[in-house]
Amino acid sequence: MKKRGPDLLKSFLSYLLLVALIVFLLFPFYWTFVTSIKTSAELYGRTVTYWPKAPSFESYRRLFSEYNFLRPMGNSLLVAALTTLISVTVSVLAAYSFSRYRFKGRKFLMSMFLTNNMFPTVLLLIPLYAIMRKIGILYTPSSLVLSYTTFTIPFSIWLLSGFLDDLPLSLEEAAMVDGANRAQAFLKIILPILMPGIVATGAYIFMNSWNEYTFAVMFTNEANRTIPVALKNLIGQLGVEWGMLTAGGIITIIPVCVMFFFAQKRLISGLTAGAVKG
Repeated sequence: MKKRGPDLLKSFLSYLLLVALIVFLLFPFYWTFVTSIKTSAELYGRTVTYWPKAPSFESYRRLFSEYNFLRPMGNSLLVAALTTLISVTVSVLAAYSFSRYRFKGRKFLMSMFLTNNMFPTVLLLIPLYAIMRKIGILYTPSSLVLSYTTFTIPFSIWLLSGFLDDLPLSLEEAAMVDGANRAQAFLKIILPILMPGIVATGAYIFMNSWNEYTFAVMFTNEANRTIPVALKNLIGQLGVEWGMLTAGGIITIIPVCVMFFFAQKRLISGLTAGAVKG
């Protein structure tokens, strides 16, 4: 009974710290949303309002009607989806080869994949720009997809190799003893168990492609702008369109949140299936 008081105090302080941390993490999103629904008078007034007196979605209307925000959203979705599909497919096959086969130069290549991310991507701008112009895909979504795969595939191979190294060879050997070839053993045994790693890798690739700015501003024109470049254009020499800028920020994070919602469910189911099969 004597310990009940200190235990309650400890629990209260823990919950208080947790609430403070949640507020600290969520407040920027709250402030962005509040700013997006403020009127012009409240946006540029002298007094700070933490909730608008008359919430207005005028900034959202202007974003789509005057600024045509659907076009950069479609461009970003196309580039991110293609980059994720290509990078995951190549990375899964390459990671399986590096994990299951032993060949000369394997360790050197794996080290190169890891050190590739140590260098800033801006170093690739000039050579990639020359390559894109030479092959005739500059200022097209294909140029962004090809550019993004240069840094998403190496890291994804290294990441998926770690997942595959943890899977015992006995799983494939048992399937091959039962009459399956290596391809069938990979598709029916390894791939379902590897799904949590594939989902995590796909989320990493999608987010990098969705939010990337440096390549997007160099390899696109007005017709192929992606979301980060389109939002940056709202910041001009004569001022900042805070209403449309924050409205675009809120809309931008919605697809990522939806993706993580479904990815989380798939990740949990994949881990459970892997634990049962293992």
